[in-house]
Amino acid sequence: MSQASAVTVRAAERPVGHLGLLFATLTVVMLLASLSQMIFSTALATIVGELHGVDQMMWVITGYMLASTITMPIYGKAGDLFGRKPLLIVATVIFLVGTIIGGAAPDMTWLIIARVVQGLGGGGLIILSQAAVADVVPARERGKYMGLMGGVFAISSVAGPLLGGWLTEGPGWRWVFWVTVPLALLALTALFTLMPSVHHAVAERPKIDTAGIVLMALATSVIVFIATWGGHQYAWLSPQILGLAAIGVALSVAFAFVEARAEHPVIPLLLFKNRNFVLTTAAGLFVAIAMFGALGYLPTYFQMAEGVSAAEAGLLMVPLMGSLLLASVVSGIIVSRTGRYRLLPITGALLVALGMWLLSTITPETSLAIICAHMAVLGIGLGLNMQILTLIVQNEFPHRMVGTATAANNYFRQVGASLGSAIVGSLFVARLTGLLAERLPADAMASSGGSTSLRPAVIAGLPEPIHSIVIGAYNEALVPIFVFIVPLGLLAAVLLYFVHETPLATQIEHEIPAESLAEGQLLITEYDDA
Repeated sequence: MSQASAVTVRAAERPVGHLGLLFATLTVVMLLASLSQMIFSTALATIVGELHGVDQMMWVITGYMLASTITMPIYGKAGDLFGRKPLLIVATVIFLVGTIIGGAAPDMTWLIIARVVQGLGGGGLIILSQAAVADVVPARERGKYMGLMGGVFAISSVAGPLLGGWLTEGPGWRWVFWVTVPLALLALTALFTLMPSVHHAVAERPKIDTAGIVLMALATSVIVFIATWGGHQYAWLSPQILGLAAIGVALSVAFAFVEARAEHPVIPLLLFKNRNFVLTTAAGLFVAIAMFGALGYLPTYFQMAEGVSAAEAGLLMVPLMGSLLLASVVSGIIVSRTGRYRLLPITGALLVALGMWLLSTITPETSLAIICAHMAVLGIGLGLNMQILTLIVQNEFPHRMVGTATAANNYFRQVGASLGSAIVGSLFVARLTGLLAERLPADAMASSGGSTSLRPAVIAGLPEPIHSIVIGAYNEALVPIFVFIVPLGLLAAVLLYFVHETPLATQIEHEIPAESLAEGQLLITEYDDA
């Protein structure tokens, strides 16, 4: 069917009440997705210690990131084809199942399984929320809404570590899972009762890109396995890593071949013909490596190296997340009022690079006030990037592709997040275990269950010479890794410099091929007032 002849139809005006209900619902969903990630950070050190899995710590984070990364494009494409509401309900239910498994996990294996199941649902929560806003808010006005959604992430990122620390020290770390169950039930209730229904009527059922989905999942998994195992379980130039790299290249080529011929590709190759999509997607990937490489392990570092409690570690994340919140909201307002957006993410990427360099200079003797100031610089940089990059991508494509484009952009950002978590986690664990084995006496940790059972309470009770060795090992294992992330922020700034500032759309338009009008294949989108 030719796309040359098309009729552009302005989206019907939605009542203000509908927009308010929709945004309230999406706020609850976004809160569920972001809170569940951040509430885990301050509890992680205690959890892996009690379950005797310090050496598997990175899989608790990487498992979630990998699962959510793989499902993002699937949710985005399916949302464009079948509507956002039913998929949001499915994603929330899957997430709830993973939460219940995690709360009852008897060992590390089941804990990692729980996080993977949570990720299968979490991948849809964020993507579909962002795409649903684009359904009813024009790009010019969307900046402030996207900024507020970024603010929800920042708020939960402050409240999450605090709540996680309090629960870990109080009723126990399992409540880190159980406390999100009521929020998931509230999200389901809001989706059923407050979110307007969207009906999609098509002449025939769309064909699902099954081959593309499978190849994408396999290729993504291989990439993350390389980042996780390389330099830790296997040498970077070992046959295992080189073999995985060859498999990853072959799967990626096969994926591109399949997508070029699929009727409804999960990641359409035509997206990569758009200059702004390519530049912002690559920049977002680099920024995500920095963001999740730092966020995933800073709370653990504070508890282990600085000797603070889990709750105090949560408080120490406030400067980063507070500055992220402020930058996200303010930048969204600026974009909505001026229509200009290009300089904001460039500045943000430079600040991310500066923040990572500052964090790479900290030592156990560095005051917490200085560390918090360094984190605030990183937070401002992230706040100027996160939602603005998504807005740029959404503005480049017609409404019928908003979900797919948003999901593809976030997919690569999540790949960066997975790589950041995996690489930093792999290097951190490898360096930590090596330093401890090198510096500690052979029987030093025997009475505490060995190095794989280290947790804050155990470290606090160690004799002074051993205590100093462990703290020094944690600092030397993690902090120097941050300096290697600095060039990624600079590279992101260079890429964003070449972004063309396309005027932001002031209305939502649907492109309807003329042939579809004649053949009765019109895709009808309407809100169910009932």
